Amino acid sequence: MKNNLHVFLGSTVADAASRPLHWVYDQKKLLTYIKGKKDFAFLKVNKSPFYNIKTGKVSGYNDVGQTMFKTLVEGHQNIETRFKKNIIKNFGQGSLYWKNYRLRAKYRKVKDWRGIIKGPWIHQNIIETIQNIKKNKKLTGGKKVNESDGYCAALPYFLFGYNFNNLKKIISIVTVSKVSIKYALAKFYLIDLALKGSKNPIKEFIFRYKKDSYFKSVVKDIEKVKKLKKKPHALIVKKLGMACSYPGTFNSSIHSIINSKSYKDAILRTIKAGGCNCSRANFIGAYFAALKGLNSIPKIWLKKTLAAKKILNQT
Repeated sequence: MKNNLHVFLGSTVADAASRPLHWVYDQKKLLTYIKGKKDFAFLKVNKSPFYNIKTGKVSGYNDVGQTMFKTLVEGHQNIETRFKKNIIKNFGQGSLYWKNYRLRAKYRKVKDWRGIIKGPWIHQNIIETIQNIKKNKKLTGGKKVNESDGYCAALPYFLFGYNFNNLKKIISIVTVSKVSIKYALAKFYLIDLALKGSKNPIKEFIFRYKKDSYFKSVVKDIEKVKKLKKKPHALIVKKLGMACSYPGTFNSSIHSIINSKSYKDAILRTIKAGGCNCSRANFIGAYFAALKGLNSIPKIWLKKTLAAKKILNQT
Protein backbone atom coordinates (compact mmCIF):
# COMPACT_ATOMS: atom_id res chain seq x y z
CA MET A 1 0.00 0.00 0.00
CA LYS A 2 1.53 3.32 -1.03
CA ASN A 3 2.66 5.85 1.54
CA ASN A 4 2.21 3.34 4.39
CA LEU A 5 -1.55 3.91 4.53
CA HIS A 6 -1.99 0.39 5.91
CA VAL A 7 -0.93 1.98 9.22
CA PHE A 8 -3.85 4.43 9.08
CA LEU A 9 -6.07 1.49 8.15
CA GLY A 10 -4.80 -0.31 11.27
CA SER A 11 -5.73 2.70 13.37
CA THR A 12 -9.17 3.06 11.74
CA VAL A 13 -10.16 -0.61 12.09
CA ALA A 14 -9.01 -0.68 15.73
CA ASP A 15 -11.07 2.42 16.53
CA ALA A 16 -14.21 1.04 14.86
CA ALA A 17 -13.72 -2.32 16.59
CA SER A 18 -13.58 -0.62 20.01
CA ARG A 19 -16.25 2.01 19.42
CA PRO A 20 -19.43 0.21 20.70
CA LEU A 21 -17.73 -0.13 24.11
CA HIS A 22 -16.18 3.36 24.12
CA TRP A 23 -16.08 5.12 27.49
CA VAL A 24 -17.44 2.24 29.56
CA TYR A 25 -15.60 2.97 32.80
CA ASP A 26 -17.26 0.29 34.92
CA GLN A 27 -15.02 -2.70 34.14
CA LYS A 28 -17.34 -5.17 35.88
CA LYS A 29 -20.30 -3.98 33.83
CA LEU A 30 -18.19 -4.20 30.66
CA LEU A 31 -17.44 -7.85 31.40
CA THR A 32 -21.18 -8.59 31.46
CA TYR A 33 -21.52 -7.06 27.96
CA ILE A 34 -18.86 -9.37 26.50
CA LYS A 35 -19.55 -12.49 28.55
CA GLY A 36 -19.18 -15.69 26.53
CA LYS A 37 -17.68 -13.88 23.50
CA LYS A 38 -14.20 -14.71 22.21
CA ASP A 39 -14.32 -11.85 19.72
CA PHE A 40 -16.15 -8.87 21.20
CA ALA A 41 -14.95 -6.32 18.63
CA PHE A 42 -17.71 -4.53 16.67
CA LEU A 43 -20.35 -5.31 19.30
CA LYS A 44 -23.69 -5.10 17.49
CA VAL A 45 -25.48 -3.31 20.33
CA ASN A 46 -23.96 0.00 21.44
CA LYS A 47 -22.95 0.02 25.10
CA SER A 48 -21.25 3.41 25.26
CA PRO A 49 -23.07 5.34 28.00
CA PHE A 50 -22.39 8.69 26.32
CA TYR A 51 -23.38 8.41 22.65
CA ASN A 52 -24.67 5.94 20.08
CA ILE A 53 -23.51 5.55 16.46
CA LYS A 54 -23.83 2.66 14.04
CA THR A 55 -21.40 -0.22 14.59
CA GLY A 56 -18.64 0.03 11.99
CA LYS A 57 -18.35 3.81 12.25
CA VAL A 58 -15.40 5.48 13.97
CA SER A 59 -15.22 7.68 17.04
CA GLY A 60 -14.43 11.39 16.95
CA TYR A 61 -10.76 10.55 17.51
CA ASN A 62 -10.35 8.65 14.29
CA ASP A 63 -12.77 10.91 12.44
CA VAL A 64 -10.38 13.86 12.72
CA GLY A 65 -7.84 11.55 11.03
CA GLN A 66 -10.40 10.79 8.33
CA THR A 67 -10.79 14.55 7.86
CA MET A 68 -7.04 14.92 7.29
CA PHE A 69 -7.05 11.87 5.01
CA LYS A 70 -9.83 13.45 2.90
CA THR A 71 -7.82 16.71 2.76
CA LEU A 72 -4.74 14.87 1.46
CA VAL A 73 -6.69 12.81 -1.09
CA GLU A 74 -8.08 16.06 -2.49
CA GLY A 75 -4.56 17.43 -2.98
CA HIS A 76 -1.31 18.46 -1.34
CA GLN A 77 -1.45 22.23 -1.82
CA ASN A 78 -2.40 24.48 1.11
CA ILE A 79 -2.96 21.45 3.35
CA GLU A 80 -3.27 23.41 6.61
CA THR A 81 -5.85 25.87 5.24
CA ARG A 82 -7.96 23.18 3.61
CA PHE A 83 -7.72 20.91 6.68
CA LYS A 84 -9.13 23.71 8.83
CA LYS A 85 -11.99 24.21 6.35
CA ASN A 86 -12.72 20.49 6.39
CA ILE A 87 -12.74 20.47 10.20
CA ILE A 88 -15.40 23.19 10.14
CA LYS A 89 -17.37 21.27 7.52
CA ASN A 90 -17.21 17.90 9.29
CA PHE A 91 -17.48 18.99 12.92
CA GLY A 92 -18.78 22.57 12.91
CA GLN A 93 -22.15 24.26 12.70
CA GLY A 94 -24.58 22.31 10.54
CA SER A 95 -22.92 18.97 11.31
CA LEU A 96 -24.31 16.22 13.53
CA TYR A 97 -21.31 16.69 15.81
CA TRP A 98 -22.24 20.32 16.48
CA LYS A 99 -25.94 19.57 16.82
CA ASN A 100 -25.16 16.99 19.48
CA TYR A 101 -22.82 19.42 21.23
CA ARG A 102 -25.72 21.86 21.54
CA LEU A 103 -27.94 19.05 22.86
CA ARG A 104 -25.37 18.20 25.54
CA ALA A 105 -25.66 21.72 26.94
CA LYS A 106 -29.43 21.26 27.12
CA TYR A 107 -29.31 17.82 28.71
CA ARG A 108 -26.81 18.74 31.42
CA LYS A 109 -29.80 19.89 33.47
CA VAL A 110 -31.17 16.34 33.39
CA LYS A 111 -29.91 14.19 36.30
CA ASP A 112 -28.96 11.16 34.17
CA TRP A 113 -28.60 12.58 30.67
CA ARG A 114 -25.89 10.23 29.43
CA GLY A 115 -26.92 7.88 26.67
CA ILE A 116 -29.42 10.37 25.28
CA ILE A 117 -27.05 11.53 22.53
CA LYS A 118 -27.89 9.79 19.24
CA GLY A 119 -25.03 10.29 16.83
CA PRO A 120 -21.35 11.32 17.09
CA TRP A 121 -19.66 12.99 20.06
CA ILE A 122 -17.45 16.03 19.50
CA HIS A 123 -14.28 16.30 21.62
CA GLN A 124 -13.07 19.30 23.61
CA ASN A 125 -10.01 19.85 21.41
CA ILE A 126 -12.18 20.01 18.28
CA ILE A 127 -14.68 22.38 19.93
CA GLU A 128 -11.84 24.77 20.79
CA THR A 129 -10.23 24.35 17.35
CA ILE A 130 -13.46 25.32 15.58
CA GLN A 131 -13.87 28.38 17.81
CA ASN A 132 -10.25 29.44 17.25
CA ILE A 133 -10.43 28.96 13.47
CA LYS A 134 -13.52 31.17 13.37
CA LYS A 135 -11.68 33.82 15.39
CA ASN A 136 -8.79 33.65 12.86
CA LYS A 137 -6.31 32.82 15.62
CA LYS A 138 -2.79 31.96 14.54
CA LEU A 139 -2.70 29.00 16.95
CA THR A 140 -5.98 27.13 16.56
CA GLY A 141 -5.44 24.03 18.70
CA GLY A 142 -7.26 23.39 21.95
CA LYS A 143 -5.40 23.79 25.23
CA LYS A 144 -7.85 22.70 27.94
CA VAL A 145 -7.18 18.95 27.67
CA ASN A 146 -4.17 16.67 27.04
CA GLU A 147 -5.72 14.17 24.63
CA SER A 148 -5.06 12.17 21.43
CA ASP A 149 -6.85 14.28 18.80
CA GLY A 150 -3.59 15.87 17.58
CA TYR A 151 -1.96 12.48 17.01
CA CYS A 152 -5.06 11.21 15.19
CA ALA A 153 -5.19 14.32 12.97
CA ALA A 154 -1.52 14.08 12.00
CA LEU A 155 -1.33 10.31 11.40
CA PRO A 156 -2.39 10.30 7.69
CA TYR A 157 -0.16 13.35 7.08
CA PHE A 158 2.83 11.50 8.55
CA LEU A 159 2.07 8.39 6.49
CA PHE A 160 1.98 10.37 3.25
CA GLY A 161 5.69 10.96 3.78
CA TYR A 162 5.83 14.36 5.44
CA ASN A 163 8.76 14.72 7.80
CA PHE A 164 8.92 15.22 11.55
CA ASN A 165 9.75 18.93 11.18
CA ASN A 166 6.24 19.61 9.87
CA LEU A 167 4.39 17.24 12.18
CA LYS A 168 4.33 19.55 15.19
CA LYS A 169 2.64 22.25 13.09
CA ILE A 170 -0.11 19.82 12.01
CA ILE A 171 -0.65 18.50 15.56
CA SER A 172 -0.91 22.11 16.76
CA ILE A 173 -3.86 22.80 14.46
CA VAL A 174 -5.89 20.60 16.83
CA THR A 175 -4.00 20.86 20.14
CA VAL A 176 -1.38 23.25 21.49
CA SER A 177 -0.99 21.32 24.74
CA LYS A 178 2.74 20.66 25.23
CA VAL A 179 1.98 17.29 26.84
CA SER A 180 -0.24 16.24 23.91
CA ILE A 181 2.37 17.27 21.34
CA LYS A 182 5.17 15.42 23.15
CA TYR A 183 3.29 12.12 23.49
CA ALA A 184 1.95 12.38 19.93
CA LEU A 185 5.51 12.77 18.62
CA ALA A 186 6.64 9.82 20.73
CA LYS A 187 3.94 7.71 19.07
CA PHE A 188 5.16 8.77 15.63
CA TYR A 189 8.78 7.90 16.47
CA LEU A 190 7.66 4.45 17.64
CA ILE A 191 5.59 3.90 14.48
CA ASP A 192 8.50 5.14 12.36
CA LEU A 193 10.86 2.64 14.00
CA ALA A 194 8.34 -0.14 13.34
CA LEU A 195 8.01 0.86 9.68
CA LYS A 196 11.79 0.89 9.30
CA GLY A 197 12.02 -2.73 10.38
CA SER A 198 12.86 -2.51 14.07
CA LYS A 199 11.98 -5.79 15.78
CA ASN A 200 11.45 -4.04 19.09
CA PRO A 201 10.60 -0.34 18.53
CA ILE A 202 9.89 0.28 22.22
CA LYS A 203 13.30 -1.02 23.30
CA GLU A 204 14.98 0.95 20.51
CA PHE A 205 13.09 4.13 21.44
CA ILE A 206 14.34 3.86 25.03
CA PHE A 207 17.92 3.30 23.81
CA ARG A 208 17.80 6.28 21.41
CA TYR A 209 16.06 8.80 23.65
CA LYS A 210 16.99 7.93 27.24
CA LYS A 211 19.39 10.90 27.30
CA ASP A 212 17.10 13.18 25.28
CA SER A 213 15.77 15.96 27.52
CA TYR A 214 12.54 16.34 25.49
CA PHE A 215 11.51 12.67 25.74
CA LYS A 216 12.88 12.12 29.26
CA SER A 217 9.40 11.84 30.82
CA VAL A 218 8.18 9.52 28.03
CA VAL A 219 11.13 7.13 28.48
CA LYS A 220 10.57 7.19 32.25
CA ASP A 221 6.90 6.30 31.70
CA ILE A 222 7.74 3.40 29.38
CA GLU A 223 10.26 2.00 31.85
CA LYS A 224 7.64 2.23 34.61
CA VAL A 225 5.13 0.34 32.46
CA LYS A 226 7.68 -2.36 31.62
CA LYS A 227 8.09 -3.09 35.33
CA LEU A 228 4.32 -3.72 35.48
CA LYS A 229 4.27 -6.03 32.46
CA LYS A 230 3.18 -9.19 34.31
CA LYS A 231 0.25 -7.48 36.07
CA PRO A 232 -3.28 -7.97 34.59
CA HIS A 233 -3.94 -5.41 31.86
CA ALA A 234 -7.35 -4.22 33.12
CA LEU A 235 -5.89 -3.65 36.59
CA ILE A 236 -2.95 -1.69 35.19
CA VAL A 237 -5.16 0.41 32.90
CA LYS A 238 -7.22 1.35 35.97
CA LYS A 239 -3.98 2.35 37.71
CA LEU A 240 -2.20 4.07 34.79
CA GLY A 241 -5.21 5.71 33.19
CA MET A 242 -8.55 4.58 31.78
CA ALA A 243 -9.43 8.07 30.61
CA CYS A 244 -8.52 10.00 27.46
CA SER A 245 -5.66 12.07 28.86
CA TYR A 246 -1.91 11.75 28.47
CA PRO A 247 0.23 10.32 29.92
CA GLY A 248 -2.28 7.68 31.07
CA THR A 249 -3.66 6.82 27.64
CA PHE A 250 -0.10 6.42 26.28
CA ASN A 251 1.10 4.33 29.22
CA SER A 252 -1.91 2.01 29.10
CA SER A 253 -1.33 1.58 25.36
CA ILE A 254 2.29 0.56 25.95
CA HIS A 255 1.15 -2.05 28.50
CA SER A 256 -1.18 -3.59 25.90
CA ILE A 257 1.54 -3.57 23.24
CA ILE A 258 4.21 -5.28 25.36
CA ASN A 259 1.73 -7.97 26.45
CA SER A 260 0.35 -8.76 22.98
CA LYS A 261 1.74 -10.86 20.15
CA SER A 262 -0.71 -9.77 17.46
CA TYR A 263 -2.87 -6.89 16.28
CA LYS A 264 -6.09 -8.72 17.19
CA ASP A 265 -4.87 -9.75 20.63
CA ALA A 266 -3.78 -6.18 21.44
CA ILE A 267 -7.07 -4.60 20.38
CA LEU A 268 -9.25 -7.14 22.22
CA ARG A 269 -7.11 -6.61 25.32
CA THR A 270 -7.59 -2.84 24.94
CA ILE A 271 -11.37 -3.07 24.48
CA LYS A 272 -11.73 -5.34 27.50
CA ALA A 273 -9.91 -2.87 29.76
CA GLY A 274 -12.62 -0.24 29.19
CA GLY A 275 -12.51 3.53 29.54
CA CYS A 276 -11.29 5.50 26.55
CA ASN A 277 -10.33 2.41 24.57
CA CYS A 278 -10.74 4.25 21.25
CA SER A 279 -7.92 6.72 21.95
CA ARG A 280 -5.63 3.84 22.90
CA ALA A 281 -6.76 1.68 19.96
CA ASN A 282 -5.89 4.41 17.45
CA PHE A 283 -2.26 4.18 18.49
CA ILE A 284 -2.08 0.43 19.16
CA GLY A 285 -3.73 -0.47 15.84
CA ALA A 286 -1.35 1.80 13.94
CA TYR A 287 1.65 0.42 15.81
CA PHE A 288 0.87 -3.23 15.06
CA ALA A 289 0.00 -2.49 11.42
CA ALA A 290 3.38 -0.74 11.09
CA LEU A 291 5.18 -3.60 12.84
CA LYS A 292 3.47 -6.56 11.21
CA GLY A 293 1.92 -5.21 8.00
CA LEU A 294 -1.50 -5.05 6.38
CA ASN A 295 -2.17 -8.78 6.78
CA SER A 296 -2.01 -8.47 10.56
CA ILE A 297 -5.41 -6.74 10.49
CA PRO A 298 -8.19 -9.38 10.64
CA LYS A 299 -9.99 -9.46 7.28
CA ILE A 300 -13.38 -9.88 8.93
CA TRP A 301 -12.72 -6.68 10.92
CA LEU A 302 -11.76 -4.83 7.74
CA LYS A 303 -15.12 -5.73 6.21
CA LYS A 304 -16.96 -4.39 9.24
CA THR A 305 -15.17 -1.01 9.18
CA LEU A 306 -17.18 1.48 7.12
CA ALA A 307 -14.24 3.84 6.49
CA ALA A 308 -11.87 1.05 5.39
CA LYS A 309 -12.88 1.02 1.70
CA LYS A 310 -11.86 4.64 1.09
CA ILE A 311 -8.42 3.96 2.54
CA LEU A 312 -8.00 0.73 0.59
CA ASN A 313 -8.92 2.59 -2.61
CA GLN A 314 -5.77 4.70 -2.22
CA THR A 315 -3.48 1.75 -2.90
